[in-house]
Amino acid sequence: MTVRRSMLTVIVTVVTAVTFLAGCTGGNNAEPPVKSGNTNQGGNEPKAAASMYELGKEPLEFSFYGHYDWYTMPNWGDDASSKWVIENKKVNITAVHSGGAAKQKLNTMIATNELPDTIWLDRGADVEKLRQAGMLVPLDEYIDKYPNLKKWMGEAAINMLRSEDGKLYQIPNWYTSQPNGNSGYVVNKKIYEELGSPKLETTDDLYTYLKLVSSKYPDVTPFEPHLAKDGQGLNVLYSAFLENNKSFPSIHAVPSGDQLVSIFTDPVFRESMQYTAKLFREKLITQDAMTQTLDQVREKVMTGRVAVFASASPTDFAMPAHTELNAKDPKAGYFMIWPIHKEGLDKNRIFPGTYNQLGWNVMTITQAAKNPEAIFAFIDWLSGPEGQSVNMWGPPGLYWEGVEADGYTPKFTDKYVSDAAGLTKLQTAALNWNWVGNTVFVDRTKAKFESTLPPEKQNWATRWQNEITWKTQSDATEFVNLDPMPESEEGIIRQRIEDLYLETRAKVLFAKTDEEVLSILDKAEKDAQAAGYGKLLAYKTEKWQANLKKLAVGK
Repeated sequence: MTVRRSMLTVIVTVVTAVTFLAGCTGGNNAEPPVKSGNTNQGGNEPKAAASMYELGKEPLEFSFYGHYDWYTMPNWGDDASSKWVIENKKVNITAVHSGGAAKQKLNTMIATNELPDTIWLDRGADVEKLRQAGMLVPLDEYIDKYPNLKKWMGEAAINMLRSEDGKLYQIPNWYTSQPNGNSGYVVNKKIYEELGSPKLETTDDLYTYLKLVSSKYPDVTPFEPHLAKDGQGLNVLYSAFLENNKSFPSIHAVPSGDQLVSIFTDPVFRESMQYTAKLFREKLITQDAMTQTLDQVREKVMTGRVAVFASASPTDFAMPAHTELNAKDPKAGYFMIWPIHKEGLDKNRIFPGTYNQLGWNVMTITQAAKNPEAIFAFIDWLSGPEGQSVNMWGPPGLYWEGVEADGYTPKFTDKYVSDAAGLTKLQTAALNWNWVGNTVFVDRTKAKFESTLPPEKQNWATRWQNEITWKTQSDATEFVNLDPMPESEEGIIRQRIEDLYLETRAKVLFAKTDEEVLSILDKAEKDAQAAGYGKLLAYKTEKWQANLKKLAVGK
């Protein structure tokens, strides 16, 4: 964003949704959608189109729950975009908040059968738990009836999202058919130039540079890894040691032939952990990396007190920070660099982040909804060209007005370029309710327009996406949906391995020597095998191979 933040780690904070203001792909392979309206995409006779729900004809109200501890939906109607939706589409949405205890909140909802109309959550176990309890509405009928989602997602992505009963219950957020994502390295421009703009390409270069920063700027964090407890910048560093990385730390396994094997014994992972521990013990990584909050990370980036910032989506904080710092001092701000690589590896095969065709998380409609088709019609509209344009660039007449000859691409106004700060503020607010982001449409649209502008007038994030991040993310679709149900034997093992992995990574960070790093990983391997790691790896391998077969059929 790839990432959960567990999209790499995927992933994500309230403002991390703003990553996605930077969208994600540059796609030009997807077939353009038809104009919105009553055009029939399901192969039915024209009379079927007449029965479609007409968004905006009557008031539509529904409740929404974001299943994350960190997520709080903004007040609907407070920002210009959602206010326009209320006034023009007559849609009003009531938020149901997790209160910082999402797991308990969802369990209570299920136990009491008091569900909101819609739930936004990660793919996987929780979706299946709701489905098995008969609490979700199957969407097959609607996706064949309304035009946007099926047109932009494609059959392959839809089939990957189907549950074991063959039905579709979930709509993906930031789905794509092209490379996307923002993972990588952001560098403080002023510090870099004051230090002579040294070579910054290999892991040795990075180490030397961070040492220089530490000696010259005692009040600056040399390397900022975002929320290290979630992987974030640590996973980015790991990618420097491996060509064609597909974010294997996120699945706690690595492929070997047609099998998934232990990550703890993987030579590349072990080497990367030694490098990271070295940076940490020499105080080149912020010493509160495992405990700091998002607000603390944001404050450091916004004030220019970091030299190198790496995460699943560093553009989230770096873009507004660059705008603010550069406005005060033309020499200040941030820029992105090509991913760091270990000497001897091909820099063009180093991928600090990944993407997958299914995107990040999903939107579901529950059986509590009085009119699920009306809600789906809104979701379909939101994921389509007009909905995405309103969300990404505000109401018509502000940063865009009218559409191109193709019938859906927005025509941007002069204000799009002259009021970058205003646009950033609008997107920061509105993107927290863009629950079904259409990556290809958003990225293709802005990239096409930005390419007509000189570099200094281009949107900061879009420029670096075009030049670096979209070129340096790998497709990891084959590794989605590998996790077992929590209550199953494999699910219980998975939780043990997850806990062990996180504990081990923290211990490694505080290791005093390279030898201690290896000792910690050896102990982790022993404990993992005792906890049933082999059985879990066999389960994930089976799921991985099934994914490969599905993807092969979709090609």
